[in-house]
Amino acid sequence: MKKNTAVIIGGGPAGLTTAYELLNRTNIIPIVLEMSSDIGGISKTVNYKGNRIDIGGHRFFSKSKRVMDWWKNIMPIQEMPARDDLLLGREHSFSVNSSAKDPEKIDKIMLIRNRLSRIFFMRSFFDYPISLKWDTFKNLGFLKILKIGVSYIYYKIFPYKDEKSLEEFLINRFGKELYNLFFKDYTEKVWGVSCDKIKPEWGAQRIKGLSITKALFHALKSSFIRDSSLEQSKTETSLIDKFMYPKFGPGQLWEEVAREIVEKGGEVRLQSKAVKINLAKDEVTSVEIENSITNESDKIECNYVFSTMPVKELINSISPNPPSKVINIANGLVYRDFITVGVLLGKMKINNETEIPTINDIIPDNWIYIQERDVKLGRLQIFNNWSPYLVDNPDTVWIGLEYFCNEGDELWEKSNSDFMEFAIHELHKIDIIDKNDVIDSTIIRMPKTYPAYFGTYGDFHHIRNYTDKIDNLFLVGRNGMHKYNNADHSMLTAMTAVDNIVNQISTKENIWEINTEQDYHESKEKE
Repeated sequence: MKKNTAVIIGGGPAGLTTAYELLNRTNIIPIVLEMSSDIGGISKTVNYKGNRIDIGGHRFFSKSKRVMDWWKNIMPIQEMPARDDLLLGREHSFSVNSSAKDPEKIDKIMLIRNRLSRIFFMRSFFDYPISLKWDTFKNLGFLKILKIGVSYIYYKIFPYKDEKSLEEFLINRFGKELYNLFFKDYTEKVWGVSCDKIKPEWGAQRIKGLSITKALFHALKSSFIRDSSLEQSKTETSLIDKFMYPKFGPGQLWEEVAREIVEKGGEVRLQSKAVKINLAKDEVTSVEIENSITNESDKIECNYVFSTMPVKELINSISPNPPSKVINIANGLVYRDFITVGVLLGKMKINNETEIPTINDIIPDNWIYIQERDVKLGRLQIFNNWSPYLVDNPDTVWIGLEYFCNEGDELWEKSNSDFMEFAIHELHKIDIIDKNDVIDSTIIRMPKTYPAYFGTYGDFHHIRNYTDKIDNLFLVGRNGMHKYNNADHSMLTAMTAVDNIVNQISTKENIWEINTEQDYHESKEKE
């Protein structure tokens, strides 16, 4: 057996963090297996004719100082937020930390970006989270606002005592009126099932402590006190005002991590799929792989395996076979798939309605939740506002239209050309663009983007009990643990797994606890 070797399945944030940590803290040599031709998983950045697509939009913000410091160690941050005209490449004199003043490193920096996301509903913009501004009253009307307030107060007094579904989770925090207006249809658009069929843990992980009370308090506080720091550690994640962002998108950071892994002696193998994981006496002994380009096979003997691959695929690759109950639960796990249509425009039809200064009068949002019921479109990214460097020509508008679907359904089965035409027509239909302003478009399909909290998820503990008993197998990351983690949580699961090896800790409980779901259960116990 090759000594001190770890096979890491998946080259996304969790897998690459694992490899980086092993190289910096142990004598274990990591071999990263990535089945695609790209580094970064869903955090990769796709370059289309010089215009870069961030799949899903990735804010670099965490309440974990460990993660924030880790990111800044890979890419130093600007000392001062720079004007967008400087960031557009017209000048390169802005200040960065000393470690980045080397001309060869000037592109490897984090930008400080302002965060704005809104809801587009009834052909109007609403703040996200909803705020009690004049525009909200004007768009909804006094009677609806009154119903929202009464409903919110009612469910604060008479909440669901035992939240059994995402629907009950959301109603307890926002009231039934606001839930039906802004949450129900959009959430069902995301997941393709009714909210009463989804476990409440999803809400716990994505919007955890957010409520009307906290949103109003944040809005009031922001009117008098501007927090200029990046820490914002006491602010709910959905309310943060600014975040870090790699100059050329999230994939740039993960490509840099991969480069450093190889430089330090690790391996990163692209187009390499793990097809069989061999066990002996509750330990992994080797991993068999196939190269999708050459069709060549290989077997890697190893001391550790870290899996970020979808749990369904992991369980079905283990030999000898796991118990039939575990296999059946794994096969019943559900995933939601994702399609992004990149559209290059000469201009947007809808104009800037805020006081925030912009370039070319593009609306200033990073992304917009599309809650119109007459379109399938779920979310709209405006890449100019994530980083001007994502756009090849600063006089154009580069946007991403995001759709949630399932492999094999009507949306997924559309041809690329038909889907792009369909997506452009939807955005034209709701008056955000004029289709005559479209210059170019492309499409990206991402299977198994979101692990779902329905199907056999309620029995997932049987899978966990089985895999936890395999001493040298660690499940980390979003798909690896079938948890809807943000990137920072995925990274922390990887860091903690390496901590356990360094500190010779046998339990894996601390890895599973890294999640907002744990905070949710703790808060329920306190209630």
